Amino acid sequence: MLTHHRLPVCLSVVSTDLPIWFTIETAATLYQKERDRFHLLLREPPLPEWESRHPPQTSPTDVVKRTPQRLLWLEISPYRMIMTMQANGNLSYRHRWERGVYGISRYWLHEKATKKHQSLQLRNYTRMLKLEGYPLPQSLELDYELWSGKVRLGHYLLRLQMYH
Repeated sequence: MLTHHRLPVCLSVVSTDLPIWFTIETAATLYQKERDRFHLLLREPPLPEWESRHPPQTSPTDVVKRTPQRLLWLEISPYRMIMTMQANGNLSYRHRWERGVYGISRYWLHEKATKKHQSLQLRNYTRMLKLEGYPLPQSLELDYELWSGKVRLGHYLLRLQMYH
C-alpha cells in the first residue's frame, strides 16, 4: 500500500538551553508505507559557506544557486522516527529516535580533495515522541537530549507540522 501526497510542511528544531533555532517551510511528499508508517521527503535549504579560501566575488544568491540540493528523508511511525540527509556536499547525517531509548545521531564529514569520509557518532535520548492525525499524520512532536559520552550537548524540541 504505497500512496503519496504533496503538501506544505513546517519543520522546526529549537534548543531549550542553547541559542539554536531552525525552521524549514517548504513543500514535501508524504508516502504512506503501511497503516501507521510514513516516509516524508523534503528539500533542506543550503548551509552557508562557513570557510572560504578566497574572498567571495559573487552575490549570496549566486552561492545558493551553486550549492547542491540536499534532501531530508524522514521515516515516521508512532514509535520511532529516522531522519536522514545525504548530499554531495560536505555534510550528511542520520538521526534515529525512539521513545524512552538512547538512539544514535551520526554525522559524516566529506573531504572532497582527499575523498576521505570521517564520521562522528553521538547518542540521543528520546523523552517524548507524539504523532497526531489519522489517517494521515498532521503533526509530530519530538523531545530529546543529545549526548557525547557523559556530556549532555543540549535539550531539543523538534516539531513537524503537515498541512493537508
